[in-house]
Amino acid sequence: MKAAVVGAGLMGAEIALVFALAGHDVLLNDLSEEALDRAMVRLGSLVEKGISRQIYEADNAHKALTLIRPTTDIADLADRDLVTEAVFEALDAKVAVLGTLDTLCAPHCILASNTSTLPISTLAAALQPERRPLFLGTHYFSPVSRMQLVEIIPAFGTDRAAVEQVSAWLEGVGKHPVEIKDVAGFAVNRMLHAFLIEAVRLVEEGVATPADLDTACRLGLGHPVGPFAMMDLVTSDLCVQVQDILHDAYGERFRPPALLKQRVAAGLGGGKGRAGWVQNG
Repeated sequence: MKAAVVGAGLMGAEIALVFALAGHDVLLNDLSEEALDRAMVRLGSLVEKGISRQIYEADNAHKALTLIRPTTDIADLADRDLVTEAVFEALDAKVAVLGTLDTLCAPHCILASNTSTLPISTLAAALQPERRPLFLGTHYFSPVSRMQLVEIIPAFGTDRAAVEQVSAWLEGVGKHPVEIKDVAGFAVNRMLHAFLIEAVRLVEEGVATPADLDTACRLGLGHPVGPFAMMDLVTSDLCVQVQDILHDAYGERFRPPALLKQRVAAGLGGGKGRAGWVQNG
C-alpha cells in the first residue's frame, strides 16, 4: 500500500512513521523544507530512543525512516492509495488541502482527515461528489507512536467498503480503530474536554492545586498523566480552540473556563518552551 500524509507537524509526522514501521511506502508532504527537516529529525530521535520499536516490535526500525520520503510538491501524491490530511485544525486550511488532493489523487485513492473536532460531512462538502464515498475521518491520538486508538468517522456519503479498508490498514499498522458517528468532537474529545473543564473549575474554586489534581487522577483513577500535565502537553491554546467548537455545538456545558482563557491570553498555554500549569517552560 502506498500512503501519504499532508502536514509534517507532531501528528502528521508520527502518522507517517507508523505506516513506515509496517513496511509501507510513505510520502510526507509539507509546504517547507524546514518543516520536513524538523519532522525527520524528530522521527529519528523517536527511533533512537526505541519508543516505536517497543510498541511495534519492528526488526529494523531504522529502515522505517528510509521508507518515508519528504516532499514539498503535493503533486507527488498522485499515485497514493491512502492520503491523510493532518494540517492545522482550521476548517479553511483543511478544506483547501482536501480540494487540492481531490483534483490530483487517483480515482481509487481514499482520503482521510485527521481532525479532532470538525464534522467530517462538512469537510466532505469540499470534495467532488464522486470522491465523497472514499472520504472519512481518522482521528489519531497523541503521541501517535504510542497511542493505539484511532477513531474512524464516516461522513454521510462514505462507502462501507472504504471504512472496512481503512480499518484493515490501521489494524495492520498496530492501531485499534473504533467507528464513531459524525458529530462535533466525536466521542473521546467530548468526554475528555468535559473532564478538563471540570478540572479547571476545581482550581478556580480553590478546591485543589493543578499538581495535586494531577496526582489524584494518576493514583486514584489510574490515568497515565493528569489533566493539567495533559493540557501542558497538547497546549491550553488547543484546548480552548476545541472547547469553543464544542460550546458552539452543545452549549454551556462546554464553555471554556475563564481561568483557562486568561492563562492562554497571558502566554501560559504550555507546549515547547512555554510555561503552563505544571511546567516552567
